[in-house]
Amino acid sequence: MRTIPILNSRDEITALDTLNALGSIEMLGSQVQQIWQEAQAVHFDESYRQIKNVVVAGMGGSALGTHVIQTVFKEELAVPVLVVPDYELPSFVNQDTLVIASSYSGTTEETLAAVADAQQKGAKIAGITSGGKLADFLREHKYPAIIFETEFNPCKSPRMALGYSIFGQIALFAQAGLLKVTQTEYQAVLETIAQAHLRMSVNVNQEENPAKLLAFEMLTRIPVITVAEHLEGVAHVFANQLNENAKTFAEYRVVPELNHHLMEGLQFPDTNALNLLFIPISSQLYGTGNQKRMKLTQQVLDQNSIEYREHTLVSTTKLEQAFELLTFASYTSFYLAILNNQNPTPNPWVDWFKAELKK
Repeated sequence: MRTIPILNSRDEITALDTLNALGSIEMLGSQVQQIWQEAQAVHFDESYRQIKNVVVAGMGGSALGTHVIQTVFKEELAVPVLVVPDYELPSFVNQDTLVIASSYSGTTEETLAAVADAQQKGAKIAGITSGGKLADFLREHKYPAIIFETEFNPCKSPRMALGYSIFGQIALFAQAGLLKVTQTEYQAVLETIAQAHLRMSVNVNQEENPAKLLAFEMLTRIPVITVAEHLEGVAHVFANQLNENAKTFAEYRVVPELNHHLMEGLQFPDTNALNLLFIPISSQLYGTGNQKRMKLTQQVLDQNSIEYREHTLVSTTKLEQAFELLTFASYTSFYLAILNNQNPTPNPWVDWFKAELKK
């Protein structure tokens, strides 16, 4: 494998990364630290403890935290949790529902409409945002909320604020009593992120850097992130980051579901062997059945001449592994953007689409 000089040069990277997405990735731990500390001041009265279901109203990056919570904390959540990326909420929403409005900017029109709908339906309401009309609404009605400054996201893109959006939702759920995160677990997440930075930062040469190596492997192929159990939500984030940061077609697949259909689709077209690159994410925390399935799935890939690059997580808890993989995803998608000669932050097609919708 040849070395790509630009990946080892911070100056050359900066010339392309003009909005400093790298700075936001490097500040992931600071985002987590800030949002955790601010969440400690948020209090839910007793009426919030009686809810029977949770609906998170959020779009795009502002809903990613919920996808992570749904899988990492699946065994802890005592009530159903649903993401609604839309203007209106389901008809079951009532006084027994907690609706969490999540909008990084606080100006997302779908989320603002949904939280107004929640109020009309008599639901309990909470929120997380950096400002805008949503912050005004939450303050006006004195709803429990994390309203944060974005000091550790220099590129200003919501998708580069994973510490705020994902750990912020985790912290808010914890304050509401929906799940438990101890101070020790929070500190372990910070340490996991710090250790990942040491392995994947720009200062680590390509030959020893797993994120740079994988980005190079993805350069001419379609990545398929493959996971099981608690990592499904993070795999969703990984694929999104590859789409938006690297402008690359990517998807994620989940064991055991993929074993019931996808394997048969590896045979055709004949170009699959040239075009596909599976990324199996291995974890010692998967159940025995799914660990066996992951290995057998790799045998199926071998038999179909489909290449794969296994990545093994080293953290010891589900929450730590989630943030280990999130950091890996952020760096990998960033390096692939650089290899594609793309500024990672702008999303020209999304911007065009939004502008056309307003006409």
